[in-house]
Amino acid sequence: MPDKLTLDDLVLQNRRVLVRVDFNVPLEDENGMQEVADDTRIRAALPTARTITEAGGKAILMSHLGRPGGEPTPSLSMTPVARRLQELLGERVRSVSNIAGDTIEEAIDGMPDGGVLLLENTRFHPGEKSND
Repeated sequence: MPDKLTLDDLVLQNRRVLVRVDFNVPLEDENGMQEVADDTRIRAALPTARTITEAGGKAILMSHLGRPGGEPTPSLSMTPVARRLQELLGERVRSVSNIAGDTIEEAIDGMPDGGVLLLENTRFHPGEKSND
């Protein structure tokens, strides 16, 4: 048995895989819409997301973006990140406007195996700042 397990060592078919990614990317205003200015960090997560989805798992991605201080801030929403991730993956990326609760469970249950779900900015949740 290897000293360190990787995704390739696991059976991912029909599994939910929660991944904390670093999508803290710069955003810029493009014609009144927020767009990702540098997608380097998103590209770095593509192999992980693809490994999960190609094995038939559900990739559930979570990240923070900026410093909203535990309050939802529309300018720091993960929506532009989800759009860019979808473009890079070439497949649908579902997103939700929360990081916990029934909404998330319903979204995950409604996903097909091999799907990708991006949760909302973790820093919108007060527990993220207080480490709860």
